[in-house]
Amino acid sequence: MVFSNSIFLFLFLPAVLAVYYLLRTRRQRNLFLMFASLVFYAWGEPWFVFVMLLSILVNWLGGLALDRRRSEPGRKKRMLVLLLVFNLGLLGVFKYLMFLMNSVNWAFGLNFPVPKIALPIGISFFTFQAISYIMDVYRGKAQVQKDFFNVCLYISLFPQLIAGPIVRYQTVADEIETRTENSSDFAEGCRRFLVGLCKKVLLANNLALLADSAFALPSGEITVSAAWLMAIAYLWQVYFDFSGYSDMAIGLGRMFGFHFLENFEFPMVCKTISEFWKRWHISLGSWFQDYLYFPLGGSRVKSKARLIFNMFMVWSLTGLWHGADWTYFVWGCGFWVFLVLERFFYGKWMQEHFIGHIYALAAVTTITVIIRSPSVPFALTVIRSMYGFAPGGIWNATSGMYLREYGWFVLAALVFSLPVGPAVQKLLHIPDKPMQVLRAVGIVCAFALSLTYVIMGGYNPFIYFNF
Repeated sequence: MVFSNSIFLFLFLPAVLAVYYLLRTRRQRNLFLMFASLVFYAWGEPWFVFVMLLSILVNWLGGLALDRRRSEPGRKKRMLVLLLVFNLGLLGVFKYLMFLMNSVNWAFGLNFPVPKIALPIGISFFTFQAISYIMDVYRGKAQVQKDFFNVCLYISLFPQLIAGPIVRYQTVADEIETRTENSSDFAEGCRRFLVGLCKKVLLANNLALLADSAFALPSGEITVSAAWLMAIAYLWQVYFDFSGYSDMAIGLGRMFGFHFLENFEFPMVCKTISEFWKRWHISLGSWFQDYLYFPLGGSRVKSKARLIFNMFMVWSLTGLWHGADWTYFVWGCGFWVFLVLERFFYGKWMQEHFIGHIYALAAVTTITVIIRSPSVPFALTVIRSMYGFAPGGIWNATSGMYLREYGWFVLAALVFSLPVGPAVQKLLHIPDKPMQVLRAVGIVCAFALSLTYVIMGGYNPFIYFNF
């Protein structure tokens, strides 16, 4: 089940909200919300819920074991290692085993049978949340949770379960038992959910039509203009899809009294790749920073070579976290190269000059082509075409057709990826209350248009199956 389909919007969400607010005690509401989250996860593939429940059970018991050994550093560390092996092993078997075996067969000319293992949706998200729980208990940054059902609610909570953001246990630990629902939070949650839904349905889904069509072109027919259109369409599709889901998750959380941290902060205004990743998928970047980069020594290491190695580990694994394929590994390494160059050469200069905007967006758009391409060689063909080495020339009828049919969506994506609201308000000196009314009217109109797409069953891809 996904947030942007009719079953969720017209059946699941209204029913869950109605029952939730009819219940009176915190315990009743938590247990019901946990049950609803498990139903939400089990909707498409019921047996996957048992994989998640196994992860929850082991990490709950592991947290208790770590707490009991808090005065025994050696045994506590060994327990942490066992828990990390379990969590990463579970993720490795379901997500990476087929990739590794296919790679070994290809590299050494072998023919080992490769098992067909279905990937539980959201396993990367709930595994990272489980790891953050046990790591924070181990470090003493969070109190151990003795109630299994509270740990189950934290990891399975449906607003953020299948598409993030990655919610740290310490962020919501107190709210699991002591949160207070109120009308202002509920209203803000509804507004935020509607904004995310409109991003997903009106922009991401229509940009996906352009990206899918353009990336299906034979390599010999790709022009310079088509290459840029397909690259821009896919980057903005991912942005509005991912930020839209994050908005919906944050909004749903507010409806139930939870306050999740922001996951996107207008990344398209960046001047460097480093700034881009401080604004894009913030919860993932901070997770890798706290649980991998800093334990490796971070930037405090004395050797430049070790610093470059630490950055490589983070970004190669960031790539593979997004998908078990060499294209994702190369994508992560592409960002690593730019981040190393920025750190040692031109990052500060770009940050101080307007050309940094052009550089950062061109670099991000170029690198993102890799993960949408079926292979690295095809990605290189598209990238060469973007920069003038196009087998199909600069422009053809196909490019014109794409621009006529999708040009307005591309333009809208550009506008709404920037903080235009505050800029317009400041430029025209619009008071706060009229601006709030204008925003509300705009959201209601966009929501009504979104509903027509949902009801008519418009194109609605779910791009998180790799997660």
